[in-house]
Amino acid sequence: MTLSFSVLASGSTGNAFYIGTENERILVDAGLSGKQLDRLFQEVKIDPAQLSRILVTHEHSDHIKGLGIIARKYNLPIYANEKTWKAMEGSLGKLSLDQKFTFDMEQVKCFGDLDVESFGVSHDAAEPMFFTFHHQGKKVALVTDLGYVSERIKKTVEHADALIFEANHDVSMLQMGRYPWNVKRRILGDYGHVSNDDCAVALEDIIGDQTKRIYLAHLSKDNNIKELARMSVENHLQTVGFPVHDRLEIHDTDPTTPTPLYQVV
Repeated sequence: MTLSFSVLASGSTGNAFYIGTENERILVDAGLSGKQLDRLFQEVKIDPAQLSRILVTHEHSDHIKGLGIIARKYNLPIYANEKTWKAMEGSLGKLSLDQKFTFDMEQVKCFGDLDVESFGVSHDAAEPMFFTFHHQGKKVALVTDLGYVSERIKKTVEHADALIFEANHDVSMLQMGRYPWNVKRRILGDYGHVSNDDCAVALEDIIGDQTKRIYLAHLSKDNNIKELARMSVENHLQTVGFPVHDRLEIHDTDPTTPTPLYQVV
């Protein structure tokens, strides 16, 4: 049974990620409207009525905007840690008790034939965490919304077959841009977001022999460009000897268009 995924949407305006097997189908975050999420699922030919559950990384609106809507529509259980539940519960509308589950940080949960490991990140949310997914020897890592990449995070996500990794901003674009200084300082700080250059340097320590695909995620609408992010990461990885365009592929993500469903083989 194959592990497959799609970055349904990624960016500063909304985020959603699908990963599944034949027996388990998971949505991570629901940062778009219910209507938009249904459209994204339709584009990758996934029936959201067949979803098993929703995992939540943190309570920021670009990750939970449509969470209550889609959970009620398809009667889906939601998993988040206790601090995230406390921070977001008032924004979700009415949910039944049998839809509310706790998934603590630094924990592994087995959902059918898919094992999911949670790990903490440095971001200005209540208790933000992301996930690695394991199925029959294959590993997919999802990590965005972090101010810096710690050695612990590197060890957790290293040697994945596929990585969805943050390349939020170009530092020069951010510094020269229209944002007020306090917002720039927040983005550049240890609880903000990872830049293109920091992404590239971190990936140097994370990519393993079996890593085939990297998806650059959570790009800022105002302070980044897909081509610039990809060029920054590709150039650095090529310089230090990684086989970009050969064995290793770098892919874009988009806030409104899903990536094609990819089977991890």
